[in-house]
Amino acid sequence: MSDFDSVTTTRPFHAIVDADSIQQTVAFASALFEECHLQYDDDDGIRLSAIDAATVASVEITLESAAFDALEATEGHVGIDLSRLQDVVKMADRGQLIEFTLDTETRKLEICIDELEYTLAVIDPETIRSPPDRPSEGFDFTGAVVTDAGEFERAIRAADMVSDHLALGLDDAEEVFYVEAEGDTDDVSLTLSADELVELTPGDAHSLYSLEYLLAIERAMSSDLELDLRMGTEQPLEVESGFADGAGSVEYLLAPRISAT
Repeated sequence: MSDFDSVTTTRPFHAIVDADSIQQTVAFASALFEECHLQYDDDDGIRLSAIDAATVASVEITLESAAFDALEATEGHVGIDLSRLQDVVKMADRGQLIEFTLDTETRKLEICIDELEYTLAVIDPETIRSPPDRPSEGFDFTGAVVTDAGEFERAIRAADMVSDHLALGLDDAEEVFYVEAEGDTDDVSLTLSADELVELTPGDAHSLYSLEYLLAIERAMSSDLELDLRMGTEQPLEVESGFADGAGSVEYLLAPRISAT
């Protein structure tokens, strides 16, 4: 029996949250995914998670209970159609409150924005792919940087002019973070020292990643956010950021393109 069917109350989730916080939460998830898992709990708030069919990218987003104006939730789990949810929450203006009520008897999520009422059918979460558990010993990250989202955007968009993939790396000896893209005729490179970054954890790292995924992630990020990038050699890239005044966090994991030897 799934969590969806085992809920003992028909209205286990009721929340009121400001439009900015929930719009950003949904934008992070819908950047790469059409459906996601939504888990809710009175103490922990909500968590959205998803993985793409190619098993290249996954996301986990949390919005803590502190972000909500009101939250009453019995621990549970449903699936959500992200494109439909995003269409609804985008109707709210900045500063407006959005009210959510889940009715598991009808399998509907009721959404209210002032006088506007919308009913969204939820999905059995067992029909949605789940991100795999992290390796027990973690990934072999050898370094990290914290950078402004605007700087990340500049590098990604420049690389997109010449190629469909790019390399992200760290040079331990030079203590720099670099971005490289090689096209058929043109190349792009960007090197940032510790002074040009918010933070640098030196180490040697070099991996190739698909620009299609990185562009989608970059578009979901507000330019005023700080991004924490963790990387290694031929290892996944972890992109993490906080939002909603520290009550929210998003973490993308992007698999590398393994170089031919």
